[in-house]
Amino acid sequence: MKLNIIVLAKQVPDTRNVGPDAMTPEGTVNRSALPAIFNPEDLNALEQALRLKDQFPGTTVTVITMGPGRAAEVIREAMYRGADGGYLLTDRAFAGADTLATSYALATAIKHVCPNVDLIIGGRQAIDGDTAQVGPQVAEKLGLNQITYVEEIISIDHSPLTIDHCTTSEGRARNGQWSMVNGQSIIVKRHIDGGVETVESPLPCVLTVNGSAAPCRPRNVKRVMKYKRCLAPMELPQGTGFGDLPYAAEYEKKPYLKLGQLSCADVNADLQQCGLAGSPTKVKNVENIVFKAKESKVLTGSDEDVNGLIKELLNERLIG
Repeated sequence: MKLNIIVLAKQVPDTRNVGPDAMTPEGTVNRSALPAIFNPEDLNALEQALRLKDQFPGTTVTVITMGPGRAAEVIREAMYRGADGGYLLTDRAFAGADTLATSYALATAIKHVCPNVDLIIGGRQAIDGDTAQVGPQVAEKLGLNQITYVEEIISIDHSPLTIDHCTTSEGRARNGQWSMVNGQSIIVKRHIDGGVETVESPLPCVLTVNGSAAPCRPRNVKRVMKYKRCLAPMELPQGTGFGDLPYAAEYEKKPYLKLGQLSCADVNADLQQCGLAGSPTKVKNVENIVFKAKESKVLTGSDEDVNGLIKELLNERLIG
């Protein structure tokens, strides 16, 4: 058995370095003012996909990311770790998208890139928004089952479930409809308040993975050397092509060095549902809040100091 897996990844601003210039006048994140990193929980999701690739020979792992040209670095990072390739979803029309517009763009890209997808995996949430909405919204737009807060994929097997147990919106896209894939199902462990659940779902489905899942494997040196010159067309200097690069011959001999790139027109997306036009959510302001103590007391371990602290906490109703 081999699987077609899509990993949704995002290049995010490092929110540990938020400053006064972190927002644009329009209320969107000024990404050029902040260091860019691979969203942490998307790395956990990538590791789950790569483990399935190790388990099932012939499985392909494709990364889709949305952003400006520099976001292609996320695809290269994933390829260094074991992914097979990826697509940069980039267009000025996608700029300023909230979760609704982002999930719409990603869903249209998935249908364009891989209509026979078996599994879509992404991080639970991105650290620049912390909404945990994009994964579930992608599942809803594709009409797929979803499992959130995943910590581990236990198995993928031929399940006794049949198409009779599915609605017409579930399963794999064929002729505009979705059908279950040969009775295959996935079993995962998910973390919930107070414990864990073991959940089974027919394929295809969408998984969102917690940061508490297994960390992603490090880069592989051989893969770094193989894919370090991978580029998306958006990354090329304006007015140039792959033939103008110092190593142009490599791009002719090695097609895998050319990363996929998709625009709004390529995925046949509705402009009114993309970017700011398709985003009902508007961010008013982002602030970096630092807590400072107004006063402090130094207490010893004496009975008098300890008793005084307990009385103060009781009077303030902080304990009791």
